[in-house]
Amino acid sequence: MSNGSSTKEEKVTIQNAGSDTMVNLAQAWAESYASLEQKISVEVSGGGSGTGIAALINGTVDIANCSRSMKPSEIEKAVQNTGKEPKEFIVGFDALAVYVHKENPLEKISLQQLADIYGEQGQMTTWSKLDIQYAACKSDEIIRVSRQSNSGTYVYFREAILGKTGDFKLGSRDLHGSKDVVELVANTPCAIGYSGMGYATDHVKMLKVSKKDGEQAAGPSVENTLNGTYPIARPLYIYSLGEPSGDVKKYLDWILSETGQSIVSKSGYVPVETK
Repeated sequence: MSNGSSTKEEKVTIQNAGSDTMVNLAQAWAESYASLEQKISVEVSGGGSGTGIAALINGTVDIANCSRSMKPSEIEKAVQNTGKEPKEFIVGFDALAVYVHKENPLEKISLQQLADIYGEQGQMTTWSKLDIQYAACKSDEIIRVSRQSNSGTYVYFREAILGKTGDFKLGSRDLHGSKDVVELVANTPCAIGYSGMGYATDHVKMLKVSKKDGEQAAGPSVENTLNGTYPIARPLYIYSLGEPSGDVKKYLDWILSETGQSIVSKSGYVPVETK
């Protein structure tokens, strides 16, 4: 881990772990920064927002990537364990796309329909209930693809469609990674899943989403995220232990600079406004 300072002779390693949604972006930042600062190495690992937060609480990483905000209980644990309060930085925004197979004729969906598909009280189990004829899915069954519960994407999507107290119904296919969700949907005609818009491929379709049934639906895009018309968009966070200093501060300042934010755009996410 970085001690916040360095000399010319020594190589400094910044440990960075957390959100699987952000792992490709974090790797791109790390590689670009290494070409500018030869004495700095940023080691990136994924595993989910919960994994990064746990590492921050234990003091084993310098910064944690999160696709959800830290809970008050997690902040309290970090203070108890390390004596330092986590400092939050919003480093970009992500539109969480709803993916279906590219041959699925469905073009749009509402938050209520998503709740009826994913929620424990939901009754929507077949594609024909969405009033579409879908020959490629012979069983007509909606196969729900989700993430594992330590994922910030899982937490955010659940709250976005079911509120703070709602829960998913059992029986979904729960995957470790953002990329894995898109790949499974691409290979499963009956599937629906959710993942960051930066993981889109030619083998899947991103649905337009409306806040309510019958309202105009918007697709996941930079413009629709910034103007608030796409209803499943969220900030992306980095947390440091206490106020960052030395090499960690320099790295975070660079991430929030025009150069760092241009990498956010190139990675398929939405940049924050740079000063």
